[in-house]
Amino acid sequence: MKLSVLDQSISLAGSSEDAAIRDTLDLAVCCEGLGYHRFWLSEHHGLPTIVGSAPEVLLAALAARTERMRLGSAGVMLPHYSALKVAEQFRVLEALAPGRIDLGVGRAPGGDMRTARALNPNAYTAADHFPEQVRELQQWLAGHEHRGVVAHPRGPAMPAGDTSRVPEVWVLGSSDYGARLAAQYGLPYAFAYFFMDGLGVEQALELYRTLYQPSERHPRPVATICVWALVADTDEEAQFHALSRDRWRLDRSRGVLGPLQAPQTVAERGFTADELPTVEATRQRAFVGNAEQVGAKLRALAARLGLHELVINTWAHEPAVRRRSYALLAREFDLEP
Repeated sequence: MKLSVLDQSISLAGSSEDAAIRDTLDLAVCCEGLGYHRFWLSEHHGLPTIVGSAPEVLLAALAARTERMRLGSAGVMLPHYSALKVAEQFRVLEALAPGRIDLGVGRAPGGDMRTARALNPNAYTAADHFPEQVRELQQWLAGHEHRGVVAHPRGPAMPAGDTSRVPEVWVLGSSDYGARLAAQYGLPYAFAYFFMDGLGVEQALELYRTLYQPSERHPRPVATICVWALVADTDEEAQFHALSRDRWRLDRSRGVLGPLQAPQTVAERGFTADELPTVEATRQRAFVGNAEQVGAKLRALAARLGLHELVINTWAHEPAVRRRSYALLAREFDLEP
């Protein structure tokens, strides 16, 4: 079983947003040393909690500080941009980290529509062109001329059929739409399990595998899911640190957004009688506990869904807690640096 990482540069109460960006760099170096296979970055805009707004910039810094681990976006919200510009950015990244670049793309705004319009005045209709953009992106990434244009920098000439020096495109999604598109184009597919606690994952993966059209790079379907998980030395400690995300999820459902609060602050405030059923239901579905507990749940999930790789997203108010969580999982799954 391969394990990978999705990091979102989470803003922490008592710290600053720019510190969250620097912590992402440190976490990537740590996770490479632990044996994680990929390190992906999300793209969000206008949010005071998830402040990773420019994965293509941060990936360049990661390329300079890592040597082995695959690096990528999960993902670039393609309707905000020109497909050519994204192809150029990721061709540059491929030049910095040859054979290590993933380009996950999605069609969601990654924020509210007011911010989406600030990024692209045509935001309300841009998502309709997502399939065409993905196709154009593939052409330019591969170094082909498209509409009389070539994306630079081009890589070295490769033997026919060798795509190892072309950024690997992934389609991201949390619904049937992304599964169908990935299958149609013969691309890898990543399901955002943590968005809705896995709602719809079986249907999406079944659709993807059933409808899959083989491509030169991927003759068989390649799929993964991204799961939120938090591991500590004891179950009690893990449950305590998970309070930060529990409170954030409750506040988000009411439209209240802000930096991730410390678990002690959340514990002192407590939860109301109306909030407790939601927290308890969330905890029953959560991957929170000691390494043995969480490892067993993750293995069972992967076996049920027929997966050989899981992407782990972890939030914690203390950076050291997050690193410890990834270290304990790496040990549980016998990852090799």
